[in-house]
Amino acid sequence: MIRSGEATPAARLVTWSLALLATLGTPAGAARADTPDAAAQYHVGEAQRAVVPPVTRNWRGAKTERLVTTIWYPADPNLPEAPRQLGDPAWPIFLGHPVAQASAPSAAQARYPLILLSHGTGGTAADLDWLAAALAAQGYIVVGVNHPGNNALEPLTREGFLLWWERATDMSEVLDATLADPVFGPRIDQARIGALGFSLGGYTVLELAGARTHLQAFEAFCRSPQADAICLPPESKKLTGGATLNAAPTPAMMESMAHSGDAYRDPRIKAVFAIAPALGEAFDTTSFADVSIPVALAAGTADTTAPPATNVQRIAGFLPQASLLMLPGAAHYTFLDVCLPAAVQRLPAVCEDGPGVDREAVHNATVARVLTFFDAALAVKPGDVAAK
Repeated sequence: MIRSGEATPAARLVTWSLALLATLGTPAGAARADTPDAAAQYHVGEAQRAVVPPVTRNWRGAKTERLVTTIWYPADPNLPEAPRQLGDPAWPIFLGHPVAQASAPSAAQARYPLILLSHGTGGTAADLDWLAAALAAQGYIVVGVNHPGNNALEPLTREGFLLWWERATDMSEVLDATLADPVFGPRIDQARIGALGFSLGGYTVLELAGARTHLQAFEAFCRSPQADAICLPPESKKLTGGATLNAAPTPAMMESMAHSGDAYRDPRIKAVFAIAPALGEAFDTTSFADVSIPVALAAGTADTTAPPATNVQRIAGFLPQASLLMLPGAAHYTFLDVCLPAAVQRLPAVCEDGPGVDREAVHNATVARVLTFFDAALAVKPGDVAAK
């Protein structure tokens, strides 16, 4: 295992100094409503979908048996964008990217590459609006799903917390629905599909790349003296009805657990990027044997929720072909949207960053790396024809 602070020959490790982050120009699409964004190719449209897969699936005790999905997409730059805030209208939390009133992607291109987006434990796709909108402004369609039983819009369930591998199925089924969507399906280049995830979403996209989970290894780690914060996510305090994660699994949970080590590779996905990925101890030297597509990783050095040594750096040690970006001083929740001033007072654990850390600068550096990675990994090669 690679310990925090050690260099790793198994990954191309890139560390950006805070001074450099502070001087970075804003990547296209990453500017806020009051900041000119001359580099953006497009304005950003947004649409919602509620996907009901036509097959029997595990809803993980969720109140809503639909895959609630947000789609960010490139809109014509001559359409006005309206500023907005994210969260409960009475108590908004985050500053959202401005949105244009566009009914469909810009006609500037016949088809666009697609990025699937997976949120972290207890969050929503909107928590990553800063990243999704930045990609849309540069010509990507981004599709994020709220994972059943594990999102902030309804009660959290044990199944939603513990049956992690089921999330990969969410993503594949949302991809099915998006490709069949009459508005977006015909506008997607099916040869250029990637996946991007944060925290538990980072684990999810690694599964889509072909990684296999070793549930018993993770459980043994969490019983050991080496157990750390990843074993008890802070969001688990909000479980429905005072349930606990360590209670005995139900028969339905055990049925799913029997498939925890299955392959969830989606061959339509050509590259994945994991930000602050969780559950590194659920992977071992055999977990990535079937991963053959490009992978990139990023995390903050001050992450105490998914500690780097047992998560992103451990994963990087198993993936010699992957690049690893460590952002100095960034914590786990630094990778969520920028909080509104009133929310900082109400939710300091989510909204406050360490001394000298500029959340927008971290976002800018992350967007730059994500764009560079997907632009290369999903590049149109000479002679390629966009897939229908």
